[in-house]
Amino acid sequence: MADLFATNTDQSEENQARPLADRLRPKTLEDVVGQDHLVGEGGSLRRMIDSGKMQSIIFWGPPGCGKTTLARILAHHTDLHYEQISAIFSGVADLRKVFDAARLRKQNGKGTMLFVDEIHRFNKSQQDAFLPVMEDGTIILVGATTENPSFELNAALLSRAQVLVLKRLDEDALEQLLQKAEAEKPLPLTEKARNLLKTMADGDGRYALSVAEQVLAQNEELDEEGLLNIVQHRAPLYDKGDEAHYNLISAFHKSLRASDADAALYWMARMLAGGEDPAYILRRMLCVASEDISNADPQALVVANNAWTAYERLGVPEGELAMAQACTYLATAPKSNASYMALKAAKRAAGETGSLMPPKHAVNAPTKLMKTEGYSDGYIYDHDTEHGFSGLSYFPEGIGRQEFYQPVERGFEREIRKRLDFWKKLRK
Repeated sequence: MADLFATNTDQSEENQARPLADRLRPKTLEDVVGQDHLVGEGGSLRRMIDSGKMQSIIFWGPPGCGKTTLARILAHHTDLHYEQISAIFSGVADLRKVFDAARLRKQNGKGTMLFVDEIHRFNKSQQDAFLPVMEDGTIILVGATTENPSFELNAALLSRAQVLVLKRLDEDALEQLLQKAEAEKPLPLTEKARNLLKTMADGDGRYALSVAEQVLAQNEELDEEGLLNIVQHRAPLYDKGDEAHYNLISAFHKSLRASDADAALYWMARMLAGGEDPAYILRRMLCVASEDISNADPQALVVANNAWTAYERLGVPEGELAMAQACTYLATAPKSNASYMALKAAKRAAGETGSLMPPKHAVNAPTKLMKTEGYSDGYIYDHDTEHGFSGLSYFPEGIGRQEFYQPVERGFEREIRKRLDFWKKLRK
């Protein structure tokens, strides 16, 4: 799978038939763009190459950022035999053949660098198969993954490899790639169309060069509309089953918690554009209403719940307006996690004292025996008291009163705090 890109001067017919992204693939570290933290002076990959001491590596980064290219460049800087497979098309039998060939080379004094693209596609047992050949030096593993290795790769495999993180290509890096594509002919694009191309690439250099190749075939300058006419609109890099799913919902939740309505709207829009199930977003807003707002604004839970109902009744696009209304309401509401913290404290206490009985005044006495045993003795009906508050404790006698709920001095919880203080005074 091609990744990144350097100018290739071979103008043969066979070379010209290759995709532009492949023709411009870098041959040296100096040609790689957007990954200076790895290949620049002092970069971890450059230090490894300069030292001549190769070790197993996992390249983790988004599509089109240079993972395959860096693996091939690594191979050029060693005397190791280079082998490449894809976890999408390979199984245990394929791995066994690769390992057997690597063992034979090792016996003949030749090491093997094995590049495994999409390594996260291998299951646990397949990943375990790498451990002995990595351990005894039969292979140097170079894996590439778009998924978080912490979640997708075995801990034992990760302990034997260094994870190097590749960055999404920024505007400057994409511009460098487009300039490489213009070695022979300028891209016939207006400035706005050129910027649109980089936006559509969404950090993917391979996609940028693929579009550039289509643009170079045009005989007239293209504006934004003209560019969109020759390429389909690219969906954002978002998969409901991968790490982006969790990263974006986390950013959305934390934006709401931080009272940043604009950022929350942005992340919600990103998820919707990526095809996220609106129910997943609405469910998270319900969670925020209880966890992060709670009684500071009790109406927040009502608004979030009503937004869900409205979306189900209206559908797209009108239902998204209800989502936006709930999003901005939650973001701008006063915040309190007092109920959340109170529940955690209460669960902890319940776990420590789970067998204690309620005080007798807290339970009913429906039978004669229970009345004889004193059940319900001492109970005071709160509505019959002056303030509608008896002051009785309803905790087990063995632990006495506890104070789990500590309302904050924000929003409606400020009023709740006053009530609790008043009742505390009455108890005394």
